Amino acid sequence: MRILITGTEGFVGSHLAEYALARGAEVHGTIFPGAARTNLAGLRGIKTHPLDIRNASRTSRLIRRLSPERIFHLAGQSNVFASSEIAEQTLSVNILGNLNILEACRFRGYSPRILVVGSANEYGRVRPRDLPLKESQPLNPGNPYGISKVCQDLMGEYYHKTYKLHVIRVRPFNHIGPRQSPAFVCADFARQIAEIEIGRQAPVIQVGHLEVSRDFTDVRDIVRGYWLALQKGRPGEVYNLGSGQAITVKSLLNGLLAQSNKEIKVHRMPGRVRKGENSAFYGDYSKFRRQTGWQPSIHLEQTLRDTLTYWRKKIITAKHTKI
Repeated sequence: MRILITGTEGFVGSHLAEYALARGAEVHGTIFPGAARTNLAGLRGIKTHPLDIRNASRTSRLIRRLSPERIFHLAGQSNVFASSEIAEQTLSVNILGNLNILEACRFRGYSPRILVVGSANEYGRVRPRDLPLKESQPLNPGNPYGISKVCQDLMGEYYHKTYKLHVIRVRPFNHIGPRQSPAFVCADFARQIAEIEIGRQAPVIQVGHLEVSRDFTDVRDIVRGYWLALQKGRPGEVYNLGSGQAITVKSLLNGLLAQSNKEIKVHRMPGRVRKGENSAFYGDYSKFRRQTGWQPSIHLEQTLRDTLTYWRKKIITAKHTKI
């Protein structure tokens, strides 16, 4: 099976590439020109292609040349909180890039299985009585990232209904694990702990709001879900992917701190506390479970252990490289 993963150099893309290679797929991946390939280190057999998905003609030529049986569209601007500062980039990459993928398939006259990855951020601000969130929940995005994901979602539905493209849409909740950028909370905590352990940072971890609760799933479970979505999902449908439960950010932090032998203090920084957040936010993935049999299998403790191990190795390697 020949597959194409856009944004394969990213956190999720690299894990999906690893999963697909282990299943014998012929894996092609697009990489944003000039982007670091650190996440792909050690992966053997992946064929990479520099591509800015905002370029319609180059996107079309690549898809025409490869004719993949499955397309996992993961490329995009994924930082929710930065999206307000870089709204133009967020909207152009996420919306225009998605359009170019779908248009390339429409004009080819063939219909590979296409995964359009939305986000739970499409639901935006919700009421406690709405939880756990189902796919029928009204969409109410509260930032440019969420808006861009709603557009991708609706565009995928439109191309299925109008042009009969085999499009499956997913709305994943928070996912964490090795290789994630420290712009995200779990990776940020793990990085700080690893820095503290080698004496590069004072034994004080800087945090924001710890009492909010979120739906956290291991990235390796998420990519397994993506694979099953194109294998068993129904064209035109949209599915939530998540753990189905909420845990506090404080629980993430405590789980990581418990794996360190250092005495570490916690310092809350007002600048890291974000206003207007949902105090609790989690989803119902039962629709996807019924359709595919998927459910998360990796325990949070293992996810935290693997994330911290990743950052320990990464920081020690960086230290030796500088020397």
